[in-house]
Amino acid sequence: MSAVPPTKATDAVLVPSEPVPEDVSQVRGIDWTALPPEHRNIVADFVNNLTGQGFQSSSIGDAIDIINDMKAWKDPETGEKTTIFLGYTSNMISSGLRDTFRYLVQHRHVSAIVTTAGGVEEDFIKCLAPTFLGSFSTSGAALRAKGMNRIGNLFVPNNNYCAFEDWLIPILDTMLEEQEAAFKDSGERFTWTPSRVIHRLGKEINNEESVYYWAYKNDIPVFCPALTDGSLGDMLYFHSFKASPLHLGIDIVQDIRKINTLAVRAKRTGMIILGGGVVKHHIANANLMRNGAESAVYINTGQEFDGSDAGARPDEAVSWGKIKTDAKSVKVYVEATIAFPLIVASTFAKPDASEDGNM
Repeated sequence: MSAVPPTKATDAVLVPSEPVPEDVSQVRGIDWTALPPEHRNIVADFVNNLTGQGFQSSSIGDAIDIINDMKAWKDPETGEKTTIFLGYTSNMISSGLRDTFRYLVQHRHVSAIVTTAGGVEEDFIKCLAPTFLGSFSTSGAALRAKGMNRIGNLFVPNNNYCAFEDWLIPILDTMLEEQEAAFKDSGERFTWTPSRVIHRLGKEINNEESVYYWAYKNDIPVFCPALTDGSLGDMLYFHSFKASPLHLGIDIVQDIRKINTLAVRAKRTGMIILGGGVVKHHIANANLMRNGAESAVYINTGQEFDGSDAGARPDEAVSWGKIKTDAKSVKVYVEATIAFPLIVASTFAKPDASEDGNM
């Protein structure tokens, strides 16, 4: 294998971007800790009134009740709390919801995270350069000519990914050196796992704006079974040429054991899942190993008529043993950047719910 990646690939991925005009707004989320308690109480009271309207407003109310029950439960013998699995797709991190996820992880409101490659890398990339608000209707061809990538109505300059490569590749070099040194010392093949890679990158970013910095600090595992399906995969691909004939070893089997064991050993589990696809099924399947979660909240706009897992309601997961037959569950058919802040305002961020020693 050549020690240099194909120029066709590098030229396609690392297209330089034009400068972003100064009047373009950056994506920003809610800074929950900066909101005074009285303001958070006002928002929570508004949401509680909202939920009496019926339709999806009432589904939001059901989600609030289920999550507050997750938070309140303690095992009467051991005092162990609900093991809460949080799942979200990459576009959620690209949006301002990233700040809400950081708040939850910083204050240890969740036990484990499952996300996609984009849901990992976009957090680190935002520490290096901003994402901007744009338009759903902007021409893809026009954006490509400017080196600009579109995520819905968000714009990410390609230079952001170039900065990500500059930051990441030296870390991968060091990780490979550690891998080979461990092999020489023990004679056994040391391999990384996706969760261990993310833990290490959270340490290396050393930035309190990062979700995964706080996951590293609070030892909250982050699982990403599709770690190569994004810019991280691009960088691992490029690094494989640079490091050839040595390669980083990343073992997904260790992680499936880790997440399944976390579920099996839990006294009680709850699932909060934004979006669908691999993150939704990975959490649900881990809970199959314990004959189902005791509670589940889905937030997505997928429909079930095509048989997709993303569109499936919680009751379908009951048929598989991924949610218990007597579990409390709800699917909220509202776009997550609207629904989730309303739910968090009346659960994790509500002053009388969060000022319990976790703040």
